[in-house]
Amino acid sequence: MSYIKVYIHFVWSTKNREPQLVTKEIRKMVWSHIQENAKKKGIFIDFVNGYSDHCHCLFSLGVDQNIQKVMQLIKGESSFWINRNDIIVPTLGGKKFEWQDEYFAVSVSESMIEKVRNYIKKQEEHHKKKTYQEEFDEFINKFGFTKFHD
Repeated sequence: MSYIKVYIHFVWSTKNREPQLVTKEIRKMVWSHIQENAKKKGIFIDFVNGYSDHCHCLFSLGVDQNIQKVMQLIKGESSFWINRNDIIVPTLGGKKFEWQDEYFAVSVSESMIEKVRNYIKKQEEHHKKKTYQEEFDEFINKFGFTKFHD
């Protein structure tokens, strides 16, 4: 038996960063669904939370999982569920809910798990002071990512 403990902090946004998850109740339903669906698929989510235009998720990779596949399962199924259950009002033009293709992912050391978990827990409070774009730019700079353009 293999033993693996690799924590990843994911952040992804709604399509075009539109604030479609407009109420705390909607967000709570979506985060709860993401957690429940992940559990059914054998994905261990430690904590999930976010704001009207994005989601943060702290999870541990399983022995046969990779970042791309986990993101595909979580984002794809949750957007399908949101649309099937009419959780949000479609945007102008009748477009269905979608998550943005891009995402941010960074490993988290065991010693930082509680700090990251608390950061994710405080998203409502955090985004009273800072936009998602500001937060995203900070992550990109803090972790030394270079953004490539087509």
